[in-house]
Formats: sequence, structure tokens, C-alpha cells
Amino acid sequence: MFSLLELVGPIAPLKIVDVGAMSIGGGATQYDALLKTDGCQVIGFEPQPDECARLNQMHGDRHQYLPYVIGDGGTYTFHQCASPATSSVYRPNEKLLQKFGNLAELCRVVKQYPVTSKRLDEIPEVWEADYLKLDVQGAEVDVLLGAKRLLKSVVVVHTEVEFVPLYTDQPLFADVDQLLRQHGFLFYRFYDTASYNMPPFNIRDEHNQPVGQTLWTDAVYLKSFMQFDELPAKKLLNLALILHELYRALDLAYAALKQYDQKTGADLAATYLAQIQQTSTK
Repeated sequence: MFSLLELVGPIAPLKIVDVGAMSIGGGATQYDALLKTDGCQVIGFEPQPDECARLNQMHGDRHQYLPYVIGDGGTYTFHQCASPATSSVYRPNEKLLQKFGNLAELCRVVKQYPVTSKRLDEIPEVWEADYLKLDVQGAEVDVLLGAKRLLKSVVVVHTEVEFVPLYTDQPLFADVDQLLRQHGFLFYRFYDTASYNMPPFNIRDEHNQPVGQTLWTDAVYLKSFMQFDELPAKKLLNLALILHELYRALDLAYAALKQYDQKTGADLAATYLAQIQQTSTK
């Protein structure tokens, strides 16, 4: 598939906020395709100091990582786990985790200490962001409660959600879904769903993917397509770029470009549709 960036040329700044920015699997992110443009800026948060320093060393000037715990401004106990990526302000639910292979060991608490969280709305660097990515091990609702102002500017939220309480007293998918809908977002689709069997079973489908209890996934939310006409032109263009480059949501990208054209007098939607039709015939 072609890149929409090649059609639109230089763009106004597109700002990504990455909460829980720990690098996993060689440093790839959900938003890598957007980093091709010089107009893209990343503000990331990683509360584990060594990892935060490593992220700042890994990336260039358009990335900035801050060692903050992001939440609703409250004070919590941070649970540092054997696998750092499973660390959380919520305590791992050991009784449940023991039902699924080695999850209990990965989430074993090795250190805990008090932390005071910061609200995204009180951090000027993130204001007017377009894309919000959350990977905070059960604390998604806390982050969103501290981001009511930011959610007015964000057009896409890509968040990890859990379907069972991997962490004690954590909010689940239904809570995240309800909160984001209150802020004008609609669920688009799930992304990389994780399912586990209880030992000794290891059941897989015809594609060799695990078939079992669905524990967590990433969920993608977009500003409602019923209110595209209420978005500023810049937000519509950045929304179309995100939809095309990250999710291949061609229909919604086209709808955003049509609304952009109506506001600006441009003709991007027709060019985009012609390029799709040309590509599909090859």
C-alpha cells in the first residue's frame, strides 16, 4: 500500500504522546510508520529511570522521554516486577496469574515504593497532541481521568486493555470503553489480542495462534466519524494520516480527507481515492 505522506507532502506538526514507553521487541512501536515525516514529535513517559534514560539515548531530537508516573495526580505504591514491562501502580493479582503458565513469575514483585502521579493535563509538552498511546498495566482509566483537556485535541487513542483483573482492583476494558465514549471516541478495533491456556494445555488454531482465555489486547479508539465536521482542518489531516499509515482504515481516512477538503478547498480526497483504485488494480 502507498504512503499517504507521499501524497500530502510536508505536514503540520503531528504530536504523539506515549505513556508507558518502555522499549520491547527491538524498539518497534505501534506508530513507527508516522516517524517517517519530519513533522512528527514524540513525548514519552517511562517511570523506571534506567529505561527512561535508555530511551532518550536511543532516539533523536524529535523524541523526549520523561521519568514520570502518569495518572490522576494521586499517590500510589509502584510495584516493580521481575519482568519490568509488567510493573504497575496496581499490585499483580497473584492468585489469578498463577492459573496461566509463567505469568505469575513475570509479574512477581521485586521492589515497591511510593510514587505521586502526574496528570497529563498539567504537562505542557503534551498539549495539543494528536495520538495517545497507553501501556500502563491496568492504570488506563487513571491516566484518562487526568487527561480530560488532552482528550479534546487527541484524535486517536491506542490503549492496552484487560478483560480479567491481572492486577488487583484494576479497571477493565468496559471501564476504559465507557470513559472514552464519554469523551467523543468510538471503538475501532482490537490489535494483537493475547490469549492463554491453563496448564497443561497448549491449544492453537490453524494459524498456530493460542486459543484460550483472552486476557488482554490493545484497543484502538477514534474521534467519532459522526463529528468529523467539528474537527479543525489540521486535526482532520493528521487523523487521515494516522488512519492510513497505522491501521489501513482507508474508508475513514477518505472520510476525514473529504471533510478536510470542504474546510480548506483542497482536493486531497479525490487524489487519495484515485491512488487507492490505481493500487488495487496492480
